[in-house]
Amino acid sequence: MELFGDPATWLPFAFAALMGAAILTYVILDGFDLGVGLLFPFATPAERDRMVASIGPFWDANETWLVLAIGILLVAFPVAHGVILTALYLPVAVLLVGLIARGVAFEFRVKAPTRHRGAWNRAFYGGSLAASLAQGFMLGLYVTGLQLGWANIAFAALTAVCLTVGFSFIGAVWLIGKTEGDLQLKAIHWARRGIWGMIAGIGAVSAATPLVSGRIWDRWFSFPEVVLLSPLPVISVLLVVLLWRILQRMPFENDRWAWAPFSISTVLFVMAFGGLAYSFYPYVVPEQITIYEAAAAPESLIIILVGALFVLPIIIGYSILAYTVFRGKATELSYY
Repeated sequence: MELFGDPATWLPFAFAALMGAAILTYVILDGFDLGVGLLFPFATPAERDRMVASIGPFWDANETWLVLAIGILLVAFPVAHGVILTALYLPVAVLLVGLIARGVAFEFRVKAPTRHRGAWNRAFYGGSLAASLAQGFMLGLYVTGLQLGWANIAFAALTAVCLTVGFSFIGAVWLIGKTEGDLQLKAIHWARRGIWGMIAGIGAVSAATPLVSGRIWDRWFSFPEVVLLSPLPVISVLLVVLLWRILQRMPFENDRWAWAPFSISTVLFVMAFGGLAYSFYPYVVPEQITIYEAAAAPESLIIILVGALFVLPIIIGYSILAYTVFRGKATELSYY
């Protein structure tokens, strides 16, 4: 336990980093399949089948990262788990109902009789919408310190809408890479319209975060931090401009650059998450509880870490396997 220094210092940091990585991976990976569900009302029945086929091999593995993140929060930071889940009880319940509805609709929509398929399609869309709004609402409340004032609730509602549009955008750019023909052209159109929602969501959260506390403001706008951190917004703006220009010129000949919008969007999400992590560290509950105060005993954490070192490679391995085996364009959906 002393190999890397004081275990009461490096173990909480290691678990916070692991939890953050799991949350970020979930937001990106499950974000695109939630986004595909959000785009259902704008597609034809045949296109919906192709959209489901584009996420079918991946969506179960994507949600594993959410289970991992919540599991780490529970076992490594039990005090914070209680505080966060108490404050976010209602949106968490909505999130779970949405995920359940999506899962059931995903399996039943093709197997059900034709007359019932519309209902399952609506359930898939409704579950995607509920899960996306709930996640955005939780993010907004977290950024504002888990306080339930009217201003904070209004900001959380705005964040919920922006994140939902952001998920629909990343779902659209995923479809650009996974589909072809008329559906790909539709996905390009959806992405061109949705990019502004993603920008608004990232901008709103980024702008609000320094206003949460004087400590966060000083971390961003004191000297020399303001100079050292200036490349982050500059690079973000350049990436947005590049993304916009690529979308305006798509589709390219021979399907070139089909994956560029998704890749750039992923980088933008990573940078936004990195900014949040920098702002709130070392707090796991904003301005209330640090990761060191909330962490379980080092003796418990080292045992959990050993287990995580076995489980994490398995999760990464089967995720890589799924994305490797089912790479390329989505084919016709069939359960037979």
